[in-house]
Amino acid sequence: MERTLCIIKPDAVRKKVQGHIIQKILDAGFQILGMKMRHLTEAQAKAFYSIHKEKPFYKDLVEFMTSGPVVTIALQKENAIADYRKLIGATDPAKADEGTVRKLYANNVQENAVHGSDSIENGKIEVGFFFSEAELAG
Repeated sequence: MERTLCIIKPDAVRKKVQGHIIQKILDAGFQILGMKMRHLTEAQAKAFYSIHKEKPFYKDLVEFMTSGPVVTIALQKENAIADYRKLIGATDPAKADEGTVRKLYANNVQENAVHGSDSIENGKIEVGFFFSEAELAG
């Protein structure tokens, strides 16, 4: 079983579509191990996205991710990384397949509704960033 992290980003929470996104995740066969609504601090956002700290969009990304509440969800499923990335679609919603989360709910490349882990290793790291093992069911 693989784990992946879902973050329903501030744009999707502002639009009140987090329930629709969670339902799509459940319908796709994922098990929710843990879920929390939170408002990321600047320090948390900087630490979580530190891989991008040298990129020109980093400052805007941190500002966006701290602009409102997010929903962090630890997910588990066989082939979770690939299946979740297929479910959410391309980072650019204009290039995302019809019916994907980003095609349905994202505004643009930055305000793209959700985050998803990009590898098995990062799935473990990212879930661990937001959840202790004691907080995870299953």
